Amino acid sequence: MKKMVYLLLIISMLYIIPASACTTTIVGKDATTDGSVIVSHSDDDELGDQRIVYVPAKDHPPGSMRPVYYDIVSFGNTTNRYVGASRGPAYLNPDLPQSKPIGYIPQVSHTYAYFDGNYGIMNEHQLMFGECTNGAKIELKPKKGERIFYSAGLSRVALERCRTARKAVALMGKLIDKYGYYGTGETLLVGDTQEAWVFEMCCSPDGKGGFWVAKKVPDNEMFAAANEFRIREITPDMLHTEKLFEKTKKAGWWDGKEPFDWLRVVSRGEYNHPYYSLRRVWSIFRRAKPSAKFSPWVKDGFTKAYPFSIKPDKKLSVRDVMAFHRDHYNGTEFDMTKGLAAGPFGSPDRYIGKYDLTDFPKAKLWGAWERPITVFYAGYSYINQARGWLPDPIGGISWFGPDKPYETCYIPFYAGVNDLPRSYQTGSTKKYDRKTAWWAFNFVNNWANLKYSYMIKDIRTKQKELEDKEFNNQPTIEKKALTLYEKDPKLTRAYLTKYSIDNADEVVGQWWLLANHLIEKYSDGYVNKPEVGREIGYPGKWLQKVGYDKGPSTYEKR
Repeated sequence: MKKMVYLLLIISMLYIIPASACTTTIVGKDATTDGSVIVSHSDDDELGDQRIVYVPAKDHPPGSMRPVYYDIVSFGNTTNRYVGASRGPAYLNPDLPQSKPIGYIPQVSHTYAYFDGNYGIMNEHQLMFGECTNGAKIELKPKKGERIFYSAGLSRVALERCRTARKAVALMGKLIDKYGYYGTGETLLVGDTQEAWVFEMCCSPDGKGGFWVAKKVPDNEMFAAANEFRIREITPDMLHTEKLFEKTKKAGWWDGKEPFDWLRVVSRGEYNHPYYSLRRVWSIFRRAKPSAKFSPWVKDGFTKAYPFSIKPDKKLSVRDVMAFHRDHYNGTEFDMTKGLAAGPFGSPDRYIGKYDLTDFPKAKLWGAWERPITVFYAGYSYINQARGWLPDPIGGISWFGPDKPYETCYIPFYAGVNDLPRSYQTGSTKKYDRKTAWWAFNFVNNWANLKYSYMIKDIRTKQKELEDKEFNNQPTIEKKALTLYEKDPKLTRAYLTKYSIDNADEVVGQWWLLANHLIEKYSDGYVNKPEVGREIGYPGKWLQKVGYDKGPSTYEKR
């Protein structure tokens, strides 16, 4: 087991594990249609732990110490990010080895409730996070007493203790400085009802403490990141670790003369292959601000062609941000549903194989696929929204979608709930289970590849039907919740919990029915509804490209 963990850690250092492949955005309050702050994240870790878990609020006795655990999920495909009693009932499992702390920090008297994934998601006071992994010049393993925090652990402590993004940023910086940082480079997006922040971090070359820098996104702008640091020149108004300049100069990373470019100083730029990161940033920016006419082609991975943040041409809604994550570069020259690689039925999926395992930029590339925003190995995605004009239990909402964003159905979970659906908090990617929400969506997404251009129409129709219903019901749900809140906040929590669970269970049930429908309708390559056995074969243009005309259509030798 230890050898396997070590192997996974080494592989992750080579930047080839999908876990290090997320896309994240944050939108300031004056850049949204309703004045909310929005944070989104796709956790592209297909075979890892896909649960969203409710961690309840808790009181702690004086003198308590909070354990800090090794974030193994961030360094390999593991189906259990944590097993133990300190994060709530959903993580209890006596049949599995219990997670062991790698360190402790002083506990506070009260910790807030929050939604937990492979990183912290949102707490009961509308503090919310997004994340993506980045390549860094040095990536160290944890060490007891010296390096005990990774970004995932930092996000959880912040959600437990903070109500605002600004305080969360300050706390995480102090934790890195005092207790040390290990692992990959990371970007955490931190939002609340008023502000949007970008917090980036990596290991220090001397193995002590760590490097971090934080920058506020203007209220009328949005930010996007995709596995590459996005903060560039550090200016006096920004927050950062105290010894950043001193240590990087000593390590020979910075000459002390040129302006301090965070991306250039601490990282190798893009990893996996050129445009692995930048193509996604380009696509989000070109959709949010088409007037800027951003080019998809740049000089290198350290380009400044894409600014830190942009003011969208029009204000953005939650559904706009959902659309950002549902992007195969459709309609562009990089459209993943086009070309011979998409197969006869236009599948956008490109599976990972031995030719894709490379230590770029050190290794020479034989080739590469485009890396779309919505990718087959996505484990889940979410769009969080913080709305300051509503009480916290109602104002905070996490639209959560299992598996691949393009084919998922986003489901609202309110910040004030007392629990989450069992089907979302249980299950494993190792074992097919119809009681697990993730498997419903994963099955449909895999089955769709048998005849993608046909099945995607059925999937998107059901997706729109269910999401439209949720958005249409939202004003009524929140009006009733607000009325109950004025009587007793506990009534609101109970009401929103029941709605969130009932709605989620209904959607999962509908998705299994969709799976049954797709099996029946497209069995054996036919289209079997409304009549059985309609032969459709393959598109003529695809047949020409794959040599159908050279088949045995004559007895003559050809």
